[in-house]
Amino acid sequence: MSAAEFAAANLTRATGAGLDPHEYQRVTSEPTSLDRWGEAFIRAARQHLARAEQAASPVSAGEHYQAAARWFHFATLAPRAEHPQAAADADAAMGRALALLEPHARRIEGDCFTGWLRGSADPPVAVIVVPGLDSGKEEFQTVTSALLRRGVAVFAMDGPGQGTLASTSTVRPDYHDVIGRVIDALGVDRVGLIGLSLGGYYVAETAARETRVAAAATVSGPFRLDWDDLPPFVQDLLTRRAGGSRAARDFARQVDLSTLAPRIAVPLLVVDGGQDVIPGVTNGEPLARTAPHGEYLLVPHGDHLLGNAQPDWLPATADWLSGKLR
Repeated sequence: MSAAEFAAANLTRATGAGLDPHEYQRVTSEPTSLDRWGEAFIRAARQHLARAEQAASPVSAGEHYQAAARWFHFATLAPRAEHPQAAADADAAMGRALALLEPHARRIEGDCFTGWLRGSADPPVAVIVVPGLDSGKEEFQTVTSALLRRGVAVFAMDGPGQGTLASTSTVRPDYHDVIGRVIDALGVDRVGLIGLSLGGYYVAETAARETRVAAAATVSGPFRLDWDDLPPFVQDLLTRRAGGSRAARDFARQVDLSTLAPRIAVPLLVVDGGQDVIPGVTNGEPLARTAPHGEYLLVPHGDHLLGNAQPDWLPATADWLSGKLR
């Protein structure tokens, strides 16, 4: 895949995450090969850091730090070169942004997780935003912001193999253990969950096992993975995030909600894009159909993560999730 093809494939993911589309086009026109992808995004991130230092107000500075965090994160998507320092820089930039824009935000860390609790300082209930295979807490700021505007406290997290933890840990199918530790650390009795991409699987398998989950939503989450049919770039990514080909195969084999879906006793919203077609990935319709309280939202023109169709699902999903928690 050429740099131009990779840029086109990630356009709606980037703009859905809040990157300016015109800036994205300028930045992605620079690399002549995929080996230069990360460098171009890191340069863009550093430009926002410089703007933050020169900003005339704390608000402008915080907004530039937030933008830098997104650009640093997208630098980590470069194939075969994930730039672990960029993940750390994304994390640091987000910390600086929140110190200016949301000084009451709290960093909470534990075994196999880290993240930011935003909104109410001591909430009775919170929503946990769970990222996917190659994403992290800096990517889904639009989802977090939509929930915050509805008065919900939000914990945006990195778990095993994700974000700032990607260089020191590997993906694991028993993600419910991690979310259980998150709930303990948050000190709340009930949580809502929203999972994006592979995070959708993590959320669904947690909802089937963790009694403190009150409602859950999945966005572009897999119902099942079939390793032999996955495209080579997905196999390669999963191999790197799992720590080897055997571990990746074992992980993919366990991503199957057939027996867990009927055990999800809480309200569950499953969001899919009709244009999200990846060989070897069974999308979420069977999950919505077999979960006792499943609801299904299919956006026919939506792609993976539905960055090209946010008005068609994000407001409704944020309303649904915040409403179930009240």
